[in-house]
Amino acid sequence: MINGIIFDMDGVLCDSEPFISEAAVRMFRETYGVAVQHADFLPFVGTGENRFIGGVAEKYGVSVQIERDKARVYAIYLEIIRGRLEPLPGVLTFVQSCRTRGLKLAVATSADRIKMDGNLAQIGLPVSSFDVVVTGSDIAKKKPDPEIFLTAAQRMGLPNSACLVIEDAVSGVKAGVAAGSPCLGITTSYPAEALREVGAKWTAPDLAHFPAGIL
Repeated sequence: MINGIIFDMDGVLCDSEPFISEAAVRMFRETYGVAVQHADFLPFVGTGENRFIGGVAEKYGVSVQIERDKARVYAIYLEIIRGRLEPLPGVLTFVQSCRTRGLKLAVATSADRIKMDGNLAQIGLPVSSFDVVVTGSDIAKKKPDPEIFLTAAQRMGLPNSACLVIEDAVSGVKAGVAAGSPCLGITTSYPAEALREVGAKWTAPDLAHFPAGIL
C-alpha cells in the first residue's frame, strides 16, 4: 500500500532543464569565452549542478571554480525563470489530490536548495506543500545511488516499499528501484521503454495522466 509520494523535481513537477542549461551556456560564455551547446548538458541531467556544470567543463577542457561559477549560473537562472517556468500538466491538481487522501509528500532533487526554492515558488507550490524536502546538499551520493530516496522515506517515517517514487530520468528510476520503492516514470526526458527497462513499474506522459489503480 502506498502511503507516501516522493517526487523528483525537474521533469516531474516542472521542466527547468532548458532554463538551467541556458543559464550555464551564458556563464561559460561570459566567464570563460567558451561557446558550449545546450546538448552538451544532456548526459548530466539529474546528477546535480556540480556535475551538470563540471561535466561540460571537462569536455571543453575548462577548469571551473565550481562554487563561484555555480552561484553565477543560479543568479542567471533565477532571473530567466520569472514568468516563464510553469508547472507541468496535472501537477497542482495531483499534489492537492494526494493531500486530500492524507498521503505524505516529499521532494527529492539532486539540485541545490536555491534552485528548488526558486522553482517551487515560481510554479505555485511552496515548500510548505511537502512534508519533507531533500536536496543535493543533504546527501553524499547522487542518483543512481538510492541515498536520496532512502533519506526522504526515513524523514517521512515510512518504509521505502510504501513510498511511490515519481521520476523522469533513468538514473532516478534506478535510484528508486535500488531504494526498494515502486517507481512511476514520467516520459518528459526519456521514452517509456527506457524507463521500464531500468525498473519503472508504470509510465505516464505527466501527472495529468497518472495511471489509475496505483493508489
